[in-house]
Amino acid sequence: MTTEAPQLRVGEQLACPTCSTKVVVVKAPAGGEASVTCDGSPLQPARSVTQPAPDGAEPKTLIGKRYVDADDSVELLCTASGSGQLSCGGSAMTIKAAKALPASD
Repeated sequence: MTTEAPQLRVGEQLACPTCSTKVVVVKAPAGGEASVTCDGSPLQPARSVTQPAPDGAEPKTLIGKRYVDADDSVELLCTASGSGQLSCGGSAMTIKAAKALPASD
């Protein structure tokens, strides 16, 4: 089953068809042109995906973490952890580092 990846829109909920990973788009490039996958399968709108049950494997995507691509044009918030690895444009997405708070004197 090969389905075309949807256009990314801020606020859209996406899910992986092969694992239990679910994400919300926090930041998308202008025009929504980005190929986001989870273990090679394009993420699909969450309402159209019947996800498999969690397989008990160690999760690679962690709930509550924000994932960004290399050029920081795509940001996803994980809402359900899963065993798949998120990728954008063929490159693995990384966990976004927390911003340092200003010192309070």
